[in-house]
Amino acid sequence: MTSIDILSPEAAEAALPDLAALLLACVRDGASIGFLLPFSLPEAEAFWRDGLPALESGARRLLVAREDGRIVGSTQVGLAAPPNGRHRAEITKVLVHPQARRRGLGRALMREAEAVAAAEGRSLLILDTRTDDAGEALYRSLGYVVTGVVPDYACSPTGVREACTFMHKRLPVPVGQTGP
Repeated sequence: MTSIDILSPEAAEAALPDLAALLLACVRDGASIGFLLPFSLPEAEAFWRDGLPALESGARRLLVAREDGRIVGSTQVGLAAPPNGRHRAEITKVLVHPQARRRGLGRALMREAEAVAAAEGRSLLILDTRTDDAGEALYRSLGYVVTGVVPDYACSPTGVREACTFMHKRLPVPVGQTGP
């Protein structure tokens, strides 16, 4: 059975080994999420450790998907924004372990991330993904629309420059909310 949880900073710190293993598996499988090969477990753990202050400050939420107690997916909701942008959130690092793909985990993580953003009063979500990647099709199916495509925006794990598609989705504005 799959469960999706929002991790506290303490729970995230305790889960660092599992989170690092997830990130490492995704990068080694070709995910274009900011890292280049060779990529090691200590580097993956450092990425997650470096993100703990944002969890502690409330600037970011970390969601994980578990199957049989094992972390098999994650995503993050970035809430930090200048005062004129507090109506928006950024979805980042949607990860599903290569052995757990094609079972709806990405969709479930995205739906929960949207619920978290809405609960925080956010009405606009933004994200980016490698152009023509499986993630792009997922996001389109969830109602995200293309904002634009930037050629050569990022490098694949093997160092090949690739286009990136920026997408957004409007969420219903909470009753009584008129501004950021």
